[in-house]
Amino acid sequence: MNRVGWMQYAIGRVWRSLGDWLRDVPVPDAVDRRNAPTLQVVLLMLAALPPLTWLYRATLSDLPWRPGEFGSMLMSLGLSALAAACVALIRRGRFQLALRLLLTLIVVTLGASYLSQGLTANRYEAPLQSVWLIMAGLMAGRRALWLLYACLLLAVLAGVAVDVEHARGGWRDIGVDGLVSAVIFLFIAVVVDRSSTALRESLAMATTRGNELERAKARLEAEIAERERIQGQLIHSQKVEAVGRLAAGVAHDFNHLLTLILGYAAQGRQSEDGTQLRKALEGIDSAARRAAAVSRKLLTFSHRGEAAIEIFDVNAALAEMQPMLRQLLGPRVQIGFEPADAVQPVSMDRGQFELVVLNLAANAGEALAAGGRFMMSVHPLATAPAQVELRFADDGEGMDEAVRQRIFEPFFTTRPAGRGTGLGLAVAADVIAARGGSIEADSAPGRGTTFRIRLVLAAAELGGSHAPEGVAASTLEKR
Repeated sequence: MNRVGWMQYAIGRVWRSLGDWLRDVPVPDAVDRRNAPTLQVVLLMLAALPPLTWLYRATLSDLPWRPGEFGSMLMSLGLSALAAACVALIRRGRFQLALRLLLTLIVVTLGASYLSQGLTANRYEAPLQSVWLIMAGLMAGRRALWLLYACLLLAVLAGVAVDVEHARGGWRDIGVDGLVSAVIFLFIAVVVDRSSTALRESLAMATTRGNELERAKARLEAEIAERERIQGQLIHSQKVEAVGRLAAGVAHDFNHLLTLILGYAAQGRQSEDGTQLRKALEGIDSAARRAAAVSRKLLTFSHRGEAAIEIFDVNAALAEMQPMLRQLLGPRVQIGFEPADAVQPVSMDRGQFELVVLNLAANAGEALAAGGRFMMSVHPLATAPAQVELRFADDGEGMDEAVRQRIFEPFFTTRPAGRGTGLGLAVAADVIAARGGSIEADSAPGRGTTFRIRLVLAAAELGGSHAPEGVAASTLEKR
């Protein structure tokens, strides 16, 4: 930056600092606080310029002192001292007191000047006297404005009397000059009065509007707080309701499992064949493991508990579940199963997988209350990574589009109260999504429902093209 640039920067910093200093006054009234910088500048000029002028007159000027000039110097210096005192008052927040002292001193000075020098000698001071009128109207208000105008009018009349007494012109000309001066001052006073009144009315309206906005803001904040309180109560009540519905849903799922256990127990009691008895016990064991999966479902829904990830063949898993599904769906529902030609290994918690299938079958059982067909099929997909699609279809009553769009929402159900919570499909979607899969439904009234589940093959997850090692032969065996 060159020298001129540095000078401009320095001047700018000084000017900004001076402006900040002039504005930094503890004046409570907003109008007075805005007027304080201007009044301080005027007072500082009155406090500094006359002493400098008289200093020059006393030390550097060769002109002899005229009669009465020493008294004028004392009056001028007294005015400067009062101006400095008024600045100190403003710095302490006493704006109106400083302004009234200044206007009082101006009135005294004007009266003394007109009485001692007359109207003609003060004619060239008219612009400065107009400034005092404007300052009084804008800063002190209408009362101070018209009071100063009255004092100025009296001073003009006194000046006319002094000029007539000393024969400084024809009395008629002097009277006309006094009238013209009075009219000019009156014109200035009227304009300032109307302008300041309009400004103060606008400020009062703005202040009133601001106060109304503050009150409206307070009411809005209170309404928001009340709304948040009511919303908190609503959320709390919804949580309580959700816990109740969740408990009802768990009881519903356990009821299915108890039905299976009781059915297998009845088969075991009625059977005299050891093989049939062993199959019944295996069914009871399988149903008990599904009950444990229901408990894990609760932990999964509340994001607690850890899934036991394993690799298994979906063909074998679905085949092993068929006896339990027959027990769940009853004799009126036919169960069909079409496995894939090759082993389809997936990596996930087997209990969660079986719980998903159990929920889909329970929903199908609700749709097939009067009987029908429930079909399961496995379809390999040539995608990257390789996936397998499981289809679960029933030929029940189906769903309309509005219901189909919401079936995976937690707690959404079309079942009567006490017969379901709407958590089954929501948890199923979460379990499948956690393993990188997807689930969707295709349904229409009168056309039944088909659920399509896509899972990533374990071989694709591990980067291989064959069944991973460590999977038991019985698990991958085609059923």
